[in-house]
Amino acid sequence: MTINPKTTAAIGDHPLHPMIIPFPVAFLVGAPIVDLAFIGTGDNFWARAAMWLIGAGIVMALVAAAAGFTDFLSEPRIRRLNDAWYHMVGNLAAVVLALINFYLRYAQGAETAVKPWGLALSLIVVGILLFTGWKGWEMVYRHHVAVLDAPGQTSSEPVTPHHGGESHRRAA
Repeated sequence: MTINPKTTAAIGDHPLHPMIIPFPVAFLVGAPIVDLAFIGTGDNFWARAAMWLIGAGIVMALVAAAAGFTDFLSEPRIRRLNDAWYHMVGNLAAVVLALINFYLRYAQGAETAVKPWGLALSLIVVGILLFTGWKGWEMVYRHHVAVLDAPGQTSSEPVTPHHGGESHRRAA
């Protein structure tokens, strides 16, 4: 039986990367929404909130990247997937753009940097995240990375069929 590419960054058999990624995605997707709230209301709170959402998104993206890089570097079959490379390079680009966005807001003042570059950079990051999220799901659903899909499989080790010694009832 062939075994799916496995994850090494895990708690038990639960991969860490997919547990962590909702946080940076939520923070970075929330930033342009909050930018629009600032543009619509003129309330400086929203501009500062967007800056800190981006900062939190960067921090959590780096945590998620540590788990993702661990899997990427430790499993050769993952490195052979084009989707894995698109996912990794795209996410690195998103983090670099988010860093630039955070720096501009921090250096120029959150309120000043929103229009036009802050909002534009945030929207570009969201577009990249849509693409890299798609590629991440391709790795799970198409390539079965870290999927335990054999009956009775509790780890990434091969499952050996168990025959004999058990009585099976037939449905009446």
